[in-house]
Amino acid sequence: MRIRVLNLALLLCGLAVGQAATKPLHGDRVVVIKSERTLQLMNQGKVIKTYKVALGGNPKGPKTQQGDHKTPEGIYVLDSRNAHSQFHKSLHISYPNARDRAAARAKGVSPGGDVFVHGLPNGYGFVGASHRLKDWTDGCIAVTNEEIEEIWNAVADGTPIEIRP
Repeated sequence: MRIRVLNLALLLCGLAVGQAATKPLHGDRVVVIKSERTLQLMNQGKVIKTYKVALGGNPKGPKTQQGDHKTPEGIYVLDSRNAHSQFHKSLHISYPNARDRAAARAKGVSPGGDVFVHGLPNGYGFVGASHRLKDWTDGCIAVTNEEIEEIWNAVADGTPIEIRP
């Protein structure tokens, strides 16, 4: 009887360890470092996971107008999500903010919009991590489909996202 109790205790300990190892991520902030092509999922000021990303096809410098193929720079918010995106799933970035709109207005151009953190185009999930070999988006931040699933589950709408040069 003691052996059965001991075995049961060891089994339960093993299950507890296994559950702790698969605890879902929770991020309270996202930081993108364009020069490093990374997206950092943060919690209480600490990096809890880093992802490699692809950016807009013309990534140097901040987005200033529609069609420039640049990824914005600044502090924004992940303000909504699309489970039926043409890029697997997507998290909308609150670009343009008031400063971005004013700068574009001063130049007489549209600031653009529809900037997201997203997965791969539907039907191209098989490309996987090799999508990062080239910056290919129109100004968005792209990760693999598995990664956008993880990020999607880790952050809530309203999560700040800081995009650094």
